[in-house]
Amino acid sequence: MTDETLQPRVLVDGIGRRYDTPQGSVQALQDVTFDVSAGEFVCIVGPSGSGKTTLFRIIAGLEPATTGTVYLGGDPVEGPGPELGLVFQEYHLFPWRTVSGNVGFGLEKQGVNSERRQQRVDELLELVGLDGFADSYPRDLSGGMKQRVALARALAVNPDLLLMDEPFGAVDAQTKRMLQDELLDIWSETGKTILFVTHDVEEAVKLADQVIVMASEPGRIREIVEVDMDRPRSRSDAEFGDYYERILGLIQS
Repeated sequence: MTDETLQPRVLVDGIGRRYDTPQGSVQALQDVTFDVSAGEFVCIVGPSGSGKTTLFRIIAGLEPATTGTVYLGGDPVEGPGPELGLVFQEYHLFPWRTVSGNVGFGLEKQGVNSERRQQRVDELLELVGLDGFADSYPRDLSGGMKQRVALARALAVNPDLLLMDEPFGAVDAQTKRMLQDELLDIWSETGKTILFVTHDVEEAVKLADQVIVMASEPGRIREIVEVDMDRPRSRSDAEFGDYYERILGLIQS
């Protein structure tokens, strides 16, 4: 094996984040270290105040760490770039652009010619089940459809890592379950490495190969739980329930 083969896709190495406030210094994250293999689906869960979103922003290059470094493919992450695909709870779609225009935005910024761009957009809209909505505008879409557009846009530039922060937190329970299943299908088809932040323990057990459980004050890793279950996973399975109770207990302890 080469050194590159042995490297994790993502290495979060000793990340700390301290904020200075008028009331004094606040340690939001302390010595957070973990790695993610290529093609792995990892969820991050934890109580409020455990720094999940701060960690997400640091991994995405949207915010600097006070200490430590995030590596992607062996290179330090120094800011957002095409190697990182970002999906947030808020869709952040351009209301004046069509679905096709939103999905192709990153490719347009990269200077990809219109023919190749349209081909890629068409592929992605089929992948996320929106191939009949290319000319629609965000105002005409449901919440679930908007999130599919956001996912397709993130995938358009073929990122090395897909980072998702509470992406299904704003949709109803039925739509959430449908989007989870669709995301697993897309993950299986594309082989992307996914880091997924959620407050929903059931969602984490359903989706993840491993669940990173955060503790608060300061935000740190309490435990990393390997979820050794075949997919698809059902909440009614006893093993699913065991993982759910274990992770919930770690969060509440």
